[in-house]
Formats: sequence, structure tokens, C-alpha cells
Amino acid sequence: MNYISTEVIEEQKIKITNYLNNIGIDTIRKEIIRGLTSKQKYISSKFFYDEKGSKLFEEITRLPEYYPTRTEKHILKGIAPELMGRFYETDIVELGSGDCSKINILLDSAPKDNLTSINYVPMDVSSSAILKSAENLTKLFPELTINGLVADFIDQLNIIPDNRKRMFCLLGSTIGNFDENIVNRFLNNLRSSMNKGDTFLLGIDLVKPEPILHDAYNDKQGVTAKFNKNILNVINNLIDSNFNINDFEHKAFYDKYKSRIEMHLVANKNIIINSPYHNSDITILKGENVHTENSYKYYFERFNELEEVSGLKINKVFTDSNKWFALILFEK
Repeated sequence: MNYISTEVIEEQKIKITNYLNNIGIDTIRKEIIRGLTSKQKYISSKFFYDEKGSKLFEEITRLPEYYPTRTEKHILKGIAPELMGRFYETDIVELGSGDCSKINILLDSAPKDNLTSINYVPMDVSSSAILKSAENLTKLFPELTINGLVADFIDQLNIIPDNRKRMFCLLGSTIGNFDENIVNRFLNNLRSSMNKGDTFLLGIDLVKPEPILHDAYNDKQGVTAKFNKNILNVINNLIDSNFNINDFEHKAFYDKYKSRIEMHLVANKNIIINSPYHNSDITILKGENVHTENSYKYYFERFNELEEVSGLKINKVFTDSNKWFALILFEK
């Protein structure tokens, strides 16, 4: 995860521009320190995705317990021909893009004559994830133009070019990682960035039986635990701290009152953390939790709230036969 470089990477029809420097590494370090010194210690889930974290998450999506990815892909395969048949001279903007497996489903359904007119704009905080997915996509779709943006899609939507029609995508139930205030801020920013005729495809994980939810975040192979602990390595690189992942245990549980999975790292001993960017040691006591992620699960009734907050109109809602996951197509 590169927060400082301003490089533009160009290769064949791939261009990747890093805008994270606009946020500033000092701001990012202050955010991390603020979380680690709060009464309830926390680390933002956006720091999961360095190169190793991205690979671990790809591994998670293939686990038998982890239903969201395969369910969403099943829905996408069913609706892709309808969605892509009408797109010509369009930018597909994928927010929090990660790997290319889902956008691949959409592009594979586009009429071949249309591919040369489509510009794919992946937006992610991980430059390595964007480059890897871009290289894979150009092998499959050599006609495709790719303009990657290394940026925070919550607050940097203004950098996205707006000279063509666009379909924004936020897939993988990423919106579930944010509390209501951040969701509202993101949707307001998105509405302001969209032009009339633009669309927004949103993936949402739905409430379901608790054992299914629990197993999805506590897999038998322990891949989710490795993914959760790796965030400490990312933090070490950003604030020059001395976290040891072996000093923590993975903990994930479902809070039915808040309709969310919570992920934490629990200290298995008393720990002293130091960083040159903080003027005193940070003490984490044995048994203390560091909160790393929420994953909210939605009821159908909340869809109307999203429509009202965003100021966008729901065009269609697509779901699977079990009603475990939904894709909502909004339009402005």
C-alpha cells in the first residue's frame, strides 16, 4: 500500500495514477494513532489491503464457508447480459475494486464491438491490487482501456473523470463495512459526483441465520484469522510500530441487535507498542480488543432508506433464491 508516491504507471492500455498523496501520510498516521489510543482501540478496515492482505482476501472468497462472493457472482452472471448490452462509450467505475473476478463477469457479457469503447476505472487503496487485476484483464480483453485510481473512494470521488456516461459499482458488500454516518457521507458524495443518466450498482449482504454468518468469518482453515492479523503488519509499515501478530487472537461474532459481524484482535498478553509518530508508549492489556472491522447485514426494509439518503432512484433489485445477497441498481 503506497501512500506517498505520486507515480503514474503506464503499460500498454493500462494507466494507474496514485492520488493517496492528496490525503497525506501525516493525516493517515494521525488516524491510526487516534484509533490505537481511543478507549475502544480500533484500526480502520481500509488498512487490510496491502499486497498480502489482498491475496489472503482472495483466498477467503474461495472458502466453502464464505458465501458472499459466490452468491454475488451467481447473481451477476444472471444479470450481466442485461446490464452490459446497453453500454457503449461508457466508463465502468469499480470502487474498492480488489481483484478482477466480478468485473470480469460483466465485461465477458459485453458485446465485443462495445469493448473498445468501454473504459474500466478501478479505484482502490492498493496499487498492487489494481495493477494485478489490470494485467489479468488485458490478457482477457486486449481491447479494454484501463485507468486505475489509487485513492480513498469515500472522500476522493471528485477525481473520477466525468466526461462520459458512467456506471459506478460497489460490489462485495463493501458498504457493510461502514457505519451509518459514513454510508450517508459516501452516498452524498456519490450523488454529487454522478451526472444525470449515470447508474450505481451496489452489492449488499442480507441478514440470514446466525450460524451461517458466524462460520463465514470463522473458517476452519484459519484464513480469516491470518487476514485479520495481517492488518498489524500494514500498520507497522505505516507508523513504524512494533506489533507482533502472534500476540493477538482473531475474534469474530454476530451482534444481532446491530445486525453486524464484528471482527477484533484480542491481546493474549500485556503489550507495549511504540511508534516515532506518537510521543508515548501505547499499552494494550491482556484480553483487550482492537476492533478491526464491522460487516453490517441489511434487511430489505433498509433499501428505501438508502434511496432516500442517496437521492438516487432504485431501478431494480436482484437477489438469489435464498435471499442471502442483493444487487441494487440505482440511477440518477
